[in-house]
Amino acid sequence: MTNSLSISSHFGLGRLSLIVMVASVVSVLSACVSTSTPRNTENLCQIFDEKRSWYRSAVRSEQKWGIPVPTLMAVIHKESSFRATVRPPRKKILGFIPGKRLSTSLGYSQAKIETWNDYVKDTKRRTASRTNFADSIDFVGWYLSRAVRHLNVAPTNTEALYASYHVGLSGYQSGKWRNSPGIRNSVATFQRQVQVFERQFKTCTVTNRGWFR
Repeated sequence: MTNSLSISSHFGLGRLSLIVMVASVVSVLSACVSTSTPRNTENLCQIFDEKRSWYRSAVRSEQKWGIPVPTLMAVIHKESSFRATVRPPRKKILGFIPGKRLSTSLGYSQAKIETWNDYVKDTKRRTASRTNFADSIDFVGWYLSRAVRHLNVAPTNTEALYASYHVGLSGYQSGKWRNSPGIRNSVATFQRQVQVFERQFKTCTVTNRGWFR
């Protein structure tokens, strides 16, 4: 009787260890897949087909904040090219010594830490991370919805949305950004990307790719 209990206990612990190990591997693999850059960042359908969870996150953000999926994805395309940990370059001291970074921007949305903290406080999402895609696209929706409300613009006004994302709500209202050829070019590039993603999104057939997507 004792031996049977010992054997049963031994195999029970063995199964538990195996389950824990498999769960750990699944978690690591899932994290790697979710943070890896899509193979083709220019095709929205291929991005969503490769990363099913990104599609779900983008749709949730649209439903929550009222900003169309192609616009949300175009912001992330423009800001980070879908790279999870990208940061601005560092300033160079004496031309070669690395100094401070040009800003505190980080991650998919390139949100600055001050604005990100406002988002966390407003949404009460204290565990949100700028290197997490779901959190980042929710942040983009949150920020652009603020622009819609405060600037009284339509969710389809891509010029106003990206200009305000780039220079801030007060910066957009001042109108000074219109005097900057660089900013105007960035806005125009963004608008073209939205149009591309809009055309592609109409033809997307997103399928479930299993646990990891």
